[in-house]
Parts: sequence; structure tokens; C-alpha cells
Amino acid sequence: MPAVNFKVGDNAVYPAHGVAEITGIESRDIAGQKKEFYILKILDTDMKLMIPTDGAQRAGLRGVISRKDAKKVIEILKDPEIAVTVQPWNKRYREYTEMLSSGSAFEVAKVLRDLHRVKEEKELSFSERRLLEQARNLVITELALARKISLAKVEKEVDTVLGATA
Repeated sequence: MPAVNFKVGDNAVYPAHGVAEITGIESRDIAGQKKEFYILKILDTDMKLMIPTDGAQRAGLRGVISRKDAKKVIEILKDPEIAVTVQPWNKRYREYTEMLSSGSAFEVAKVLRDLHRVKEEKELSFSERRLLEQARNLVITELALARKISLAKVEKEVDTVLGATA
């Protein structure tokens, strides 16, 4: 994965927290050394974070997906396949958490698709419901940015696609 240099105003995806805007780049003295940091504002929660610019790639910070990749995400949501088939729920939960943490838009789409289908068949645990919500927010926010359309429009499309697969 090539290193990405973000500018103020860019959007980025930070796997641990979601889609963010780069609101600043600051220098700080840490143990006598100057270090550059990206200042991120997580769009979903307004949380502010600092990520060292030289550690951004290791942290999984990446640019928003392309329009072409956005189409692939929709195809994944439509795919009848199930990515995680293990039982019981706590093992499933662990696998889904790893997929979400991977930072891959495609893996996050699989989590949304799978958990949505599981929900149709049985009650999700509290933890799984949180994962489903997290995956849904990530997918919708990133698709809206990638395609430059409103969140409401993407939300409607995702609900339609998922509804069609249930």
C-alpha cells in the first residue's frame, strides 16, 4: 500500500474510528524531537484525534475509495455469499471485529451484509448489533463521499440492496 500524504481538508478512513476529515497538520515536540501529526475529526462523532504523519500508514489511515471501488462495495452487499459462518456468536463477533479493523471497505461491506442477514434469522447479541451499526455507518459515509452524493441517498440505496437480499 503506497504511503498517502494528506492535506488539510482531505477525507480519510481511519479503521478504528471511521471516516474523518484532516482538519490540520501540526508539529509537536515529543521527547526533544519534532514530530508532525495529522489532526483528524471523525465525521460520525466529531471526535478529534492526532495521528503521527509517519505512522499514519501503520495505523491504517487511507484515502476514501474510488467510484469504481464504490461499485464493488455495492456488489459485495448484493452477493449471496456469507463471509463468516462460524458459530457461536462470540467467535463470529471476533472475526467480524477483525474484518472491521482491517480498514478495507470491502471487508466492512461483508460485515454489514452478513450481520444484516443474521439479524433476519435470529436476534443479534448487543455486541453484534453495535458492529452492524458501525459497519453500516462506515459503508454509508464512505460510499457517499466516494460517489459525491448525499448520505440519505446512499442510505436508501443500501437499505434497498440489503432488503433485496434478505
